[in-house]
Amino acid sequence: MSKYRSEVFWGVLFIVVMLIWMFFEKLMGWHDVNIDKHASYTNFFAIIAVLVYVVALLDIRKKKYGGSISWKEGFFSGLIITIVAALLSPLAQYISLEVISPEYFRNAIDYAVKNNLKTTEEAEAYFNLQSYVLMAFPFAIITGVITSAVVAVFVRNKK
Repeated sequence: MSKYRSEVFWGVLFIVVMLIWMFFEKLMGWHDVNIDKHASYTNFFAIIAVLVYVVALLDIRKKKYGGSISWKEGFFSGLIITIVAALLSPLAQYISLEVISPEYFRNAIDYAVKNNLKTTEEAEAYFNLQSYVLMAFPFAIITGVITSAVVAVFVRNKK
């Protein structure tokens, strides 16, 4: 496991950054009074997520690979970060939605129904912890693989 210490660190840090973002969303009112903006504004986290991967792979390139890394090495390191983050995603969802913003689901359901976006049954089936946990893992894997592949292109420098 010590072989992947850096990747595990960055995977955990990614989750910490995500939790800070969730707290930021809560402070901005995107989980209550400004919930109408949530669906759009939450996507800005993608910029932060990519930046975390860039900094992570640059750090790994410097510390683990002595300043020179191939695409394959960068991609593999990104995959390890992704797996760590994905495995921690259920815990992160729980903290986000039960500790940081426990009223989010009720507000999201009310908003979706009030604005005829979903029926009450559809909204309740979608906006709940089990649904979000089930969606978070594959989403983390898919976006992490894509991000790892793209970021590895830009941090590679092996001759």
